[in-house]
Amino acid sequence: MTVVWGAVLAAGILLVLSPWLWPANERREAPQRDGRVSRMLDEAGFAHASTMRPVLIAAVLSALFCAISWLATGLGAVALVAAAAGAAAPFTWLRGRARRLRRSRRALWSDVCDLLISSARAGMSLPDAVAALATSGPPPLRPAFDRFRVDMAASGHFDSSALRLKAALADPVADRIIETLRMARQVGGTELTAVLRALSASVRADATLRAEVGARQSWVRGAAIVGVVAPWIVLGLLALRPEGASAYASPAGVAVILVGAVVSVGAYRLTIRIGRLPEPRRWFA
Repeated sequence: MTVVWGAVLAAGILLVLSPWLWPANERREAPQRDGRVSRMLDEAGFAHASTMRPVLIAAVLSALFCAISWLATGLGAVALVAAAAGAAAPFTWLRGRARRLRRSRRALWSDVCDLLISSARAGMSLPDAVAALATSGPPPLRPAFDRFRVDMAASGHFDSSALRLKAALADPVADRIIETLRMARQVGGTELTAVLRALSASVRADATLRAEVGARQSWVRGAAIVGVVAPWIVLGLLALRPEGASAYASPAGVAVILVGAVVSVGAYRLTIRIGRLPEPRRWFA
């Protein structure tokens, strides 16, 4: 009996001291992710993925590319360049996917604005109008709005649900729309439909202009990729021959490979930057 009373007393003391032993701020939800990797994941459509996943994939690809290059050529410099290329491959793919997502979604945001205007005119509340996009919105955007609908039904808090929706969409135009809705929700006003109508016209004009300019400048990226890849294919073919491998194994050959890698990366990035249209920045992201 003494043991039972001792256990009850210990449990009571533990419950009394629990607010100091485990403060409330330590039991809150995990803080928002930050950093370049998390932002790349968000913009590529993997907002719920772990930031360690692309890092682990980069490490595996780096080791794989390094081993294959070493077994094929026996040159340490080539293996080093291949390892660097393998480490950069996942992040390059994430950036490309984010760019394709922005391009495919650019023409859809004007339809989202039009649907929100129709819902506002029909007398729907802002949470219901945004949640309705899970069924009436453009198909590529419906999963994100469906998660907002579920989140809104669970929490009942529009502001936090809108912030999570903005993080899931990770698009500059979506930021403008959601921040406009948050402002209208917080301060009210009768100019929401006019603001959304002006935003829809601006987004539609910007999407048309970017599509036209992008079609005319698509050759720049193709030329940059060919200009970077072609010399390394030739280097790989030369390194497969014994005399070529012995030449590139010398100090001068190693210097040529390393300097060539630096020049290739610099020239590629410079070409892409010159031919790239400036992307709009995200709002409060």
